[in-house]
Amino acid sequence: MKEQFRQFLINKGYKVVTPSGNPSTVYDYLKRIDKVCEWELIDNWTNLAKNITEIRLQYESSGEKSELGARSHNAVICALRQFEEFVIQNTI
Repeated sequence: MKEQFRQFLINKGYKVVTPSGNPSTVYDYLKRIDKVCEWELIDNWTNLAKNITEIRLQYESSGEKSELGARSHNAVICALRQFEEFVIQNTI
């Protein structure tokens, strides 16, 4: 699922590397989703996908975990939003 999400982000136009050659948004979002799994004690992305909407809501600005969602200029919540979109598009 991680590789499929990676390809989803690339297809949406997110960058793999910065102009200077450093890892960019795609890499960052993959790591952010891994971190959310760790925080939520979820052992894999498939299990995260099963509850993505409820988990994403917790990390939104009005959610109980909003401070985590706002980390690194909102990168965590942005990654969760993209992952939720990916899950929705791949379950239809």
